[in-house]
Amino acid sequence: MPARINKRQQREQEELLALGNQPVVAVDADSEEEPAPIAPSGFAALSNAEDDHDGPESGDETSKPTKAKKAKKKKKKPAASDASTSPQQAKPAEAPKLQQPKSAKKGKGKEKKKDGLDDLDTALAELSQKYPELQSVAASSSSATRNASLASLLSVSVSNLDAEAEMRKFFGARAVIAAKSSETSSSGGSKKRRGIAPTQTQRSQLTRPNPSWSMIKQREGLSSRPLTDEEVQQKITDRNSPAAGDKWWTVEYSKRYKGVTKTFMQAVLSGDPEALWRVLQKLPWHGDTLLQLAEVYRHQEEYSQAVEYVDRALFSYERAFLGSYSFTNGLNRLDFNRVENRPFFLALHRQVTDLQRRGCIRTAFEFGRLLYSLEPWSDPHGVLFHLDFVSIKSGMGQWLLDVYTEFSGAKTASEDHLNPSALPGWAYARALALFAREKAGGGQSIGSSTDALKQAMLAFPEVVPLLADKCDISLSPELRGHRALRIHTDGIGLSPAQSVLHLLSHLYAQRSAPLWKSASHMKWFESTANGIQQSLNAQRSNPTRERFLQMYASTTLRYSVYRHIIVLEQSFRNLTPFIPRSVLLAKQLACDPLPPPTASSEYNDAFFAGAEEIFVRPRRRDARALERLIPDAGVRAQIEALFDANPGLAGQLPGGVVQLVQMMAEMPDEALDDMMLGLAMGAREGGVGVPGGGGMPGGLPMEGDDDMPDMEAMPPRGAADAAPALLEDENEEDEDEEEYIAPMPIRVVRNLLNRFWGGGEAAADVDESDSDAEERDHDGVD
Repeated sequence: MPARINKRQQREQEELLALGNQPVVAVDADSEEEPAPIAPSGFAALSNAEDDHDGPESGDETSKPTKAKKAKKKKKKPAASDASTSPQQAKPAEAPKLQQPKSAKKGKGKEKKKDGLDDLDTALAELSQKYPELQSVAASSSSATRNASLASLLSVSVSNLDAEAEMRKFFGARAVIAAKSSETSSSGGSKKRRGIAPTQTQRSQLTRPNPSWSMIKQREGLSSRPLTDEEVQQKITDRNSPAAGDKWWTVEYSKRYKGVTKTFMQAVLSGDPEALWRVLQKLPWHGDTLLQLAEVYRHQEEYSQAVEYVDRALFSYERAFLGSYSFTNGLNRLDFNRVENRPFFLALHRQVTDLQRRGCIRTAFEFGRLLYSLEPWSDPHGVLFHLDFVSIKSGMGQWLLDVYTEFSGAKTASEDHLNPSALPGWAYARALALFAREKAGGGQSIGSSTDALKQAMLAFPEVVPLLADKCDISLSPELRGHRALRIHTDGIGLSPAQSVLHLLSHLYAQRSAPLWKSASHMKWFESTANGIQQSLNAQRSNPTRERFLQMYASTTLRYSVYRHIIVLEQSFRNLTPFIPRSVLLAKQLACDPLPPPTASSEYNDAFFAGAEEIFVRPRRRDARALERLIPDAGVRAQIEALFDANPGLAGQLPGGVVQLVQMMAEMPDEALDDMMLGLAMGAREGGVGVPGGGGMPGGLPMEGDDDMPDMEAMPPRGAADAAPALLEDENEEDEDEEEYIAPMPIRVVRNLLNRFWGGGEAAADVDESDSDAEERDHDGVD
């Protein structure tokens, strides 16, 4: 067999073939016995095929631009071949002829491929005409390009999410540290009393974790997953919608987290703040409970504590996104229709509002951009009505102009899609951004900003008199009397879309009026407004205004505006008359304000199916404790039947039947009579809670509960930070079982049961062990 050439020899042959002028057979005398050279691969084969296809005639033309030394070497090699024998001279001439068919085949293959591509394009064109739905593929590619450009605008700067860093720029590091130390000293006593050492450090992009916070686990019952294709199709029916190209995510609750949420809902419906602390002791990082307590502190005007609880809620949800969901790149979306995700939206909205109150405008803008990136197509919390103010106030006017340009050329083809370029606040904010850019550039003319302000005034003249009144700008009487500038204070006589237009006009004027109070802005606004009357009289319709009215014909987008006002009720209570009474009178909770009409889940029995019962006490533990309290087995059975006949008692008495017996023993006669009457009525109606007792609003405090720590009606600052979760493991159960519990007088229990059921007489014979108790309780119970 002929010897195989190694890789080095093959590489040399490929280099020689790349020259295209000499055949490989002239390399060695032993090459006669070797087979034909192996065809090179890659780019060398392509260059060889092209040279062979040109033939020897093109050899002289291609050798002209080469150097002289190379030309001499190429002439010497044919001279050596002349001195050789004629068979050796014939072989070089035959080599190109053998390779020409290969190059021709390659050429034909290329032509076939080109023809095949043409046929494929023709077939696709015919199929697109025959099946129009296939055109959505091209639409999806264009929407993907648009989503990529929008993602760059929605990407969040993590360094600007630190409110403390922004405060250092204004007040200095010493002032910020002194303020923090004063706050921690006011709540340090409770932490020391609880025995928690604030030495823990945790990392976060959304907050600065306080060292006093209890150490959070990686998930704490929350996890995130992407929506399946079927779930995305159910959410977005229009395949041409730009939202269909986004990556959608959702948060999921564990069984334990669902159980805690169920108990939280019971506490909210009961109206007892003390019950919220019990929930927080079971799970210190429960997002809904933290937000609810933050709202309680906000109503008490303890804003520092409210901000801290919002930070903790954000931190708990941030841990759920670790390793899967990135909320800073602007590419991922969170499904607002699912109730598990709505607390994160609410926490971000609360954070944006608190940051503006504290003067951290740049941080408020960054959190607002984060909230907008979660759902930019419907903006469920109306953060765009914050961004038109904070973007100008924080010097991010160019970002507003870029977003406006991104949406100005896009048509709102799909309903429930919000277009910022059609909002009144954004139209006026755009004029301010252009004015600031022209002023910073040193330009003397302000033509583009003035044109933008005229366009905003012609599209939304409702804002003109409101801003003029807020900023003390004088308008001509003729302009004041124009019907387009009429001020409405409620939605009576207006369509739903027109009512939203007047609401947003009032909202922008109240929030952004400080931006227009400079002398240059007031003069510019006055001259521009007094010059639009002629254009306003001649105007029949405005495309921007029509786009707004068409957009807010959607119920989903109107609910976003209503939700924005409901969340900020304390600041904009005067705007509630624009909200329909059907929305205001609907059942609402502070933890989930105004659920969307397209909600796919909510806190109901179906959602809590299979949830873990958190406050269910171990039966063995209760049985032993009840046995110590009531030695009589028959009486114990009747007490348990009484407890089971009223299911509402389980939610109000975490201590179970043991706590009920202890509470009954220590109640005065009148309170006991009222409670027994309520229990009797509740048993007939299917079971209710303890009327006026068990920690409910206006009831008696829970006494005799050895398992639950003493709680105040509203603990001092920081008291809940160090309150750890009450973990009921086997060791604690054994310790509680050894605890001594004094037995209850049997006669007292029997008399209570006789009152409830009305049967049987009290036993005449009383054990000697109860004689001392009878002497102490000589008043007794009749």
